[in-house]
Amino acid sequence: MSVFHDEIEIEDFEFDEEEEIYYYPCPCGDRFQISKEELLAGEEIATCPSCSLIVKVIYDLDEFIAKQEEIDNISDNLKKLEVAE
Repeated sequence: MSVFHDEIEIEDFEFDEEEEIYYYPCPCGDRFQISKEELLAGEEIATCPSCSLIVKVIYDLDEFIAKQEEIDNISDNLKKLEVAE
């Protein structure tokens, strides 16, 4: 059983679009991180690469998947518009 340093809502994380990773400040000075891919797979533990602390990410998997599909559809439509111009 894991002992979480804290439980953090996904909305409180900062998302890096280029890396597709969510970040949240860690008390050690580094950042907890969890990838979009891990979240889509149902993972809920964000780790810090510099220390042993972990946090539980609070999010609704079904809602997260639906939101990502919506974002992907919008991106696809924008790409189609750019190609058409």
